[in-house]
Amino acid sequence: MKLTIHWFRRDLRLADNTALSEALESKNNVLPIFIFDEEILSELRDDDPRVNFIYDSLKLIDQKLKEHNSSVLCLKGKPFEIWKKLIQNYSIESVYTNKDYEPYAKERDLKIKALLKAHGIEFLSFKDQVIYEEQEIVKNDGSPYTMFTPYKNKWLRLFTCPDTKPPFSFINFYKVTFQMPSLEEIGFQSSNIRVRNYDLLKVDDYAENRDLPINDSTSYLGPHLRFGTISVRHIISQLKPQNDVFLSELIWREFFIQILHNYPHVVHQNFRSKYDGVEWLNNNSDFEKWCNGRTGYPMVDAGMRQLNETGYMHNRVRMITAGFLCKHLLIDWRWGEAYFAKKLLDYELSSNNGNWQWAAGTGCDAAPYFRIFNPMEQLKKFDKDKSYIKKWITEYGSDAYPEPMVEHTFARSRALKAYQIGMN
Repeated sequence: MKLTIHWFRRDLRLADNTALSEALESKNNVLPIFIFDEEILSELRDDDPRVNFIYDSLKLIDQKLKEHNSSVLCLKGKPFEIWKKLIQNYSIESVYTNKDYEPYAKERDLKIKALLKAHGIEFLSFKDQVIYEEQEIVKNDGSPYTMFTPYKNKWLRLFTCPDTKPPFSFINFYKVTFQMPSLEEIGFQSSNIRVRNYDLLKVDDYAENRDLPINDSTSYLGPHLRFGTISVRHIISQLKPQNDVFLSELIWREFFIQILHNYPHVVHQNFRSKYDGVEWLNNNSDFEKWCNGRTGYPMVDAGMRQLNETGYMHNRVRMITAGFLCKHLLIDWRWGEAYFAKKLLDYELSSNNGNWQWAAGTGCDAAPYFRIFNPMEQLKKFDKDKSYIKKWITEYGSDAYPEPMVEHTFARSRALKAYQIGMN
């Protein structure tokens, strides 16, 4: 019998899933699949908590489908090779999936689409992880925005939240159950770091508490948005009028996604080429101290220890730690970006890249190069009673805690000079 396949990627949910809803409207039974992509997995440690989260999310989907005599077919390998086998093993009429905007994903999908087309199979992809895609919010002349505020203003002017997808019947799923491989069979093991459940109620106080890292006021939505266990449409539909600051954060996410699409060179290069001449010191010993939270600057160290232990870091502290690496230590933002990519549970290429270039002063709409946070002043401002740093730096105030590795005034002067000399 002819089948329609739904290919899960960054949409690990049954509810309000655009491509899945569209697939279930087709005349064929729908076989859901997920591919553990060896091209991606090969770069991860074997207890990566994000793989654990993907696996657990798929398990929940599989359990729900098994209640209706269906399941997810989970496979591991190189996507192109897996699709060749699927074409051999099943009579596939069409493949439905939600768009992924990262460079690797776009290149992968083009190859898969060509392979499917050669076998007379239709490949349909849908907008799902954003409200507005990369070329939907543009200037009047059709060119992309590179400044956030005008992008945001146009986004808000055009904004109407799409309806969430209505509940569907499980009747059209392919009635075959598959044995889900174990985490070990995929080549991974259980992690001590877990993705926390999101809490949409925390969004109500976001504007009030967002700069205070000791307040556990974050919604923990990041990883869930990244892997699609909740839809952006559902999140926005739950926002109250006073949640405009949180909505702005979601718009920043879409802003950086369209920057990555329109200016793909940002993955490895400065958005603003005039900073290409900056000579980074890139001292390995200094970098290790930063990674391990041993810089002698408590706000920086607490943030890095929180990241290393939990996979999370408060947004304000992300700005402080990133700015410190680039401007106090004169270490290339790409080093920090790569470290965050390994550690952050909510790592998303576009946002990670955009925010690191913002902190370094090399990106679009970035903090100017001469804006250099004083970490001690940031500590006084956002952690007055030192609750946050005492939580993560157990030896704080003792001889075991290191002295500052570099003096602020000296580091600021050195950074200004390096940027001024390096500018083309």
